[in-house]
Amino acid sequence: MASETKPALRLRSGEQRILLVMGDLLASYLALVVGLYFWGTADPWEKIFFTFLKLRVEAWYYFLPLVWMSFLVEMYDLRRAASWRRTVRGVSVAALLVGLVYLLVYFSSLPGSVNRRAVGLFILAAPLLTLGWRWLYIRLYRLQGSARRALVVGAGANGRTLAQIYVQLSPPPFQIVGYIDDDPDRAGTSFEGFRIFGGTDRLLELAEKMNVSDVIVSITGEMLGQTFQTLLDAQERGLEVTRMSTVYEELLGRVPIHHLEADWVLRSFVDEARASIFYESASRLLDILGSVVGLLIFGILFPFLAIAMLLDDGLPLFYTQTRYGKGARIFEMVKLRTMIKNAEADGHARPASENDPRVTRVGNFLRRSRLDELPQFWNVLRGEMSIVGPRAERPELVQKYQKQIPFYRARLMVKPGISGWAQINYGYASTIEDTEIKLEYDLYYIKHRSVLMDLVIILRTVSTVLGRKGR
Repeated sequence: MASETKPALRLRSGEQRILLVMGDLLASYLALVVGLYFWGTADPWEKIFFTFLKLRVEAWYYFLPLVWMSFLVEMYDLRRAASWRRTVRGVSVAALLVGLVYLLVYFSSLPGSVNRRAVGLFILAAPLLTLGWRWLYIRLYRLQGSARRALVVGAGANGRTLAQIYVQLSPPPFQIVGYIDDDPDRAGTSFEGFRIFGGTDRLLELAEKMNVSDVIVSITGEMLGQTFQTLLDAQERGLEVTRMSTVYEELLGRVPIHHLEADWVLRSFVDEARASIFYESASRLLDILGSVVGLLIFGILFPFLAIAMLLDDGLPLFYTQTRYGKGARIFEMVKLRTMIKNAEADGHARPASENDPRVTRVGNFLRRSRLDELPQFWNVLRGEMSIVGPRAERPELVQKYQKQIPFYRARLMVKPGISGWAQINYGYASTIEDTEIKLEYDLYYIKHRSVLMDLVIILRTVSTVLGRKGR
């Protein structure tokens, strides 16, 4: 009998994000200590250190690491975090933004209320220590990728999609050593550079011979009983057996709508992703607090926005549009007008596109800064929308898309949101293919939604607004 396969280093996507957060938090508090140390060296350090902390350091200083990490929120995307070039760029931009915020606070505060030495040293040390930790993380990520060797079961449509995704990943989170498939005509062939070795009867033999740590099940259609038993045997020997759809979600943060079984909605949303009472209550509280703040900001900005809109294209300033809410309930969504008057004079609903010629000059600014969506906080306060959720869609477009895209209507299982997982990860959906990708992001959010995920989406939305990157 073959010996058990030695398990490879394996961290799932959620565990990798936790590791990133913990490492960043440690680096941030080390930067805080650096600032405190050099702040305190003006006095006899060893004698009065604890007295100094107790009497002279204000409470806000201990929250600087959390402020710093909030500017790093874009860097918790695992594909960004795995790239050293994108890491350096992201940390540098965060350091610049934190420095600008500090200067704004310093020059608007009372003299002597903000210690320049302590905060300045923190702003200098935090990026350097964070970059040091992120360099170690990337080394760990690549070590994990070289240690994990995956054999894929099934070379049909699912397996080919996995291969197409895999070849675009850099660095790869694991190594695909090849495929096995029970179709005898496929044995000995290859695609995307990966060889098909034979049938599933060779799985255990190949796993031992090629030092495989993971088995990815990409079978298209019904699984044979013997294949199922072989996969159980592989798991008993210490191999990690994972479905292709799970790997797809981990790699892309999306749900593969074209590679799912017919009962997937029931299993994923009814059995696995039913929201708890705690989440529903916390989400509604977040919506109420966020909508109050959003409407206050809108009240402050509205006079200036109104003048610009009047000079550009005149009245009306607002427009309402019928949208589907949770469970296909109809509501009227309020927005600032960004398109020319009678943008749909023919009466046909059309989704907005990148560089849409119907958008006015001021409307283009409002869309890129997302200020056009501020009135929607009224819909959030009324309970028709949430701050985070799938984009609210028009009934005509829902009727159209549900005939062309599988599982499209499943996005109506939650309230639509001002921002969402799809909005921060993908741009405008002007084609059916774009709409399918955004749906994959929406379904991923519905399946994995949590208070923490909502907060991350909100922070990333703020980053998008500050960068005027639109949606």
